[in-house]
Amino acid sequence: EVRLVESGGGLVQPGGSLRLSCAASGFPFSVAGMRWVRQAPGKGLEWISGINSSGGNTYYADSVKGRFTISRENAKNTLYLQLNSLKTEDTAMYYCAIGARGVDNVPKGQGTQVTVSS
Repeated sequence: EVRLVESGGGLVQPGGSLRLSCAASGFPFSVAGMRWVRQAPGKGLEWISGINSSGGNTYYADSVKGRFTISRENAKNTLYLQLNSLKTEDTAMYYCAIGARGVDNVPKGQGTQVTVSS
């Protein structure tokens, strides 16, 4: 059974930082592209970042480019997202998913809530 467990969210002031983690199990993580998507209140899913299986190629939406950094640690079956220079518009539930791009087939598991507010 595929399992993706997100963590690391929280309440942070504008300009602050957070590091999200996604613990993966139930599939060969080291050969899978991975991504982060988010859903703001009242809005649809937004793809924000992806990474290939080795970690050598990363992809970002314009809305987060230069502020967020995706990475992975295959030995630990874990995906990360470093969020810097956070803005109020980054407030959303963040999910990880298999595959490097798009908003299809996103398991709506627990996610991790990021709230940016002063």
